[in-house]
This record gives sequence, C-alpha cells and structure tokens, in this order.
Amino acid sequence: MKLSSSLILTLLFTANLAQAGVIVGGTRLIYDGGKKEASLSVSNPDKTAYLLQSWIEAATDAEKAPFIITPPLFRLDGGKENLLRVVRAGGNLPADKESLYWMNIKSIPSMEQDGDRNTLQIAVKTRIKLIYRPDGLKGTPEDVAETLTWQRLGNDIQVTNPTPFYMNFQQVKVAGSTVQEASYVAPGATARFALPPGTRTGSVSWKIINDYGGAGKEYTKAL
Repeated sequence: MKLSSSLILTLLFTANLAQAGVIVGGTRLIYDGGKKEASLSVSNPDKTAYLLQSWIEAATDAEKAPFIITPPLFRLDGGKENLLRVVRAGGNLPADKESLYWMNIKSIPSMEQDGDRNTLQIAVKTRIKLIYRPDGLKGTPEDVAETLTWQRLGNDIQVTNPTPFYMNFQQVKVAGSTVQEASYVAPGATARFALPPGTRTGSVSWKIINDYGGAGKEYTKAL
C-alpha cells in the first residue's frame, strides 16, 4: 500500500516533533550501589503534552531486571520537568564488577482534536544504559581505561577488558581509520569489532565515554 505525499510529510513532521519534544537528562545512568536510588530528569520544552512510559530491561532475555522505575507512566505537560527514580528491587548482583541493564523511555505526544484533518501520532523510544556499580567498587572506568589490551585478528580488532568496569567507547581508531562498530566491552570480557576495509596495521587509539556522557582522554598502543 502506497502512502500519499501529505501523509508521509505528516509522519515525518510529527516524528521530528516527538524526537525534539521530551529531553532525557543523560545518555546513561550510573546506579551507585551504596545509595537507595538513582534518578534521571525528563523535561518537555514543547507546548504539547506527552505521555511517558518507562521500564528497565536486562541485557539478556534469560534474566529479569531487578529494578523498578517510579513513576512508570505519567503525563508530562508542556514546559514541565519530572524525575524518573530507579530503585533496586532485590536481585543477586555481582559485588566485584558492574552490571548492565537498559532503561527505556517512550514518549507519546497528545493528540489535538481537529475534525478537519487526520494526523498520525508517533511514539519515540529512547534507550540508554543503566549501569549498576557495586558499593565496594572504587574509582571510575576512566581510572583504568589505559589497561585495555588490543589484538588484530584478520579483519577484526579484539579488545580485552581486565577491569571491573564496562568500557563504553566514544572512539576507536586503527592506523587512523575509525572503527565504526566499536560499542563497549564488558568487565573481564573480550569484544571484537570489524575493521574498515583496507585498514593498515599500526597503532590503536581509543577514547571511552565517562559517567557524565562525555569523552575521556585518548590512549594509544601499538598492535
């Protein structure tokens, strides 16, 4: 079925509005295990009200996320701000390394009553990392980011993470070529990423994303 040009324009326009409407106050949420909760702000600079639905998912389908969000569902009026509070609800989480979960925030714009035209409302979902950091785990990923080790395996680059922290990459380069698929490596684990075609052998450089969503310092090692 083909969509009319007017419907396509309405779809794109409404999607852009929804994307720009609700602002999530961070690209990740670090849950300090020594505290009772973690919080994240959401704000609505638009005039349109939004219905916000939030939930947390585990990194794999085999487990259930031991966290709850309050409020899980609420209306956020134009020009208003609210806090999403994340509370741990049980769970046997490792005490010697971080654990990764996913925080989902779906924003649904309110529908204006207009009998003269039809509009298509688009729900936009924001998905950010929720990283649980145990109380006894001192320091931050930036303190030990230089201890990562790298190895070239054919057309891939493999990174080994000997630390108890998740290392989220802001940038990885091999011989000056950017590794587009570089995402993150779990504590005590390895990860492999495809190299750009024609990448020469040389040094590897990397920057990680800090707790505040910014880029850390650049590290360089020979392969």
